Amino acid sequence: MTRPEGASNMAPMQFGFALQGRGPLSKPDILFRLVQKGDTLRYASAFVTDHVVIPVEIDSAYPYSANGRVGGDWKEGYLEPLPLMAHLAALTKRIRIGTSVLIIPYRNPVVTAKMLATMDVLSGGRIILGAGVGWMEEEFQALTAPAYKERGRVTDEFIRLMREIWQREPVDFKGQYYSLKPVSALPKPLQKGGIPVWTGGHTDAALRRAGQVADGWHPIGLRPPGLLEPDEYRQKVAIVRDWARKAGRDPQAITMSFRVPLELRPRGAKAAGGDRTLFRGTAAEVVEDIRTYQRLGVTHFVWDLTATDLKGALALLDHFAADVRPKVQRLPR
Repeated sequence: MTRPEGASNMAPMQFGFALQGRGPLSKPDILFRLVQKGDTLRYASAFVTDHVVIPVEIDSAYPYSANGRVGGDWKEGYLEPLPLMAHLAALTKRIRIGTSVLIIPYRNPVVTAKMLATMDVLSGGRIILGAGVGWMEEEFQALTAPAYKERGRVTDEFIRLMREIWQREPVDFKGQYYSLKPVSALPKPLQKGGIPVWTGGHTDAALRRAGQVADGWHPIGLRPPGLLEPDEYRQKVAIVRDWARKAGRDPQAITMSFRVPLELRPRGAKAAGGDRTLFRGTAAEVVEDIRTYQRLGVTHFVWDLTATDLKGALALLDHFAADVRPKVQRLPR
């Protein structure tokens, strides 16, 4: 029998969830309850999002809507992700804390690397850096960040610099956008090789970045125009791995993750209109969806919880842990 693509990666699956940056589940006490629940239920990860300021007028095209426009109320603001991560790590014992994603050009890379390394030490080695290039030009301008059109190259260079800071002592660096004379940068992260970097996005440039410089690919799926349904996801995994081979890297060493909405319905419940969306269905249906993407190489799912209140979100975490996860994963010791 032919081994399916990605079968070598069919290790025990890991599951995490994203915490809302805005909306009804974004209040601090709710975020704390959710991450502590996830820790107790032995979820693998919890991710926070990133915006520093929200311009009053936004003309930039939002990449995760069909019409390119942002939706909902952006006036409540966002908690700054780095101190939020530190607090969430202090409230928990096992769960890994990550960003989905941190906009790399927004912040000084040396300071960011130091803050992340400190969090990794204090958390016992539980930090993941989800890294992105950003999409809102007006926010770049407000922060006097590097030029918006240069954001991809800046991100690549800043990631390389942060890795140097995490791995070498002393460290120096000379790049196009940042230079650093020899300095001591201690402490280093507890994780061997430094904090894992998962890059987001599904454009050609994002796939190249994932293959050439990242430890993981962390796209958001099932949001038009980037649905990443199985055939599309398979094609993009192949592109990521091809870039890795060209860079002299092990393609199988790159974590393939997938962030998508999760909804669990009672057994026998039918989707409205009769059509079912991936990962929105009964426990048995979601199990099959997970197995489909597992065969494509996914080893780490990150759920966007579709519940609209804390009670519903906690129940969804419980339901998945009890009725879906045991069918596709053995719990870690």
